[in-house]
This record gives sequence, C-alpha cells and structure tokens, in this order.
Amino acid sequence: MIKLIPTALATLLLTGPAFAAAHAIDEATVAAIEAKLAEMKCQMDPADIEMEDGGYELDDVICEGGQQMDIELDADLNEVDRRLE
Repeated sequence: MIKLIPTALATLLLTGPAFAAAHAIDEATVAAIEAKLAEMKCQMDPADIEMEDGGYELDDVICEGGQQMDIELDADLNEVDRRLE
C-alpha cells in the first residue's frame, strides 16, 4: 500500500496540468463574457470563470453598487442564474 502512494502522487502531478488544459476557456469566450459583464455594469477576475454543466460559472462578480454575486451563463452566454454572496 505504501509503495502505491508515490506512484499515485506522480500520476496526479503529471496528469493534473493536462486535465486543466482540457477544461481551459479560450480567449475569445473570456472576451465575450467580459463584454457581457461590462454591459451589465459588472466586472470580475477572468481566472474565476469556470466551465460547468455545458455553461459557465462566474464567481465573485462585482456589479454596480458593490454587490458581489455568482452568475451562471449557458453555452450561448445567456444568464440563467444569479446569486448574491
């Protein structure tokens, strides 16, 4: 059992970056999301955009008035949910 731990750890370290790259969001989509947020008078760190269930989860979005929320967009960048934090 103890011999398996280093092997499992090495496998995780080697495949982790490949897994992250497979779920990376392309620059054009990030720019489109940022433009949509600007129209909504909101902003966020692009690093907080995550792919989720075929759409996008926007964490820690700050909108006019200082409200912080999470916003969900579908694959076509239509807002489907908004939650205050």
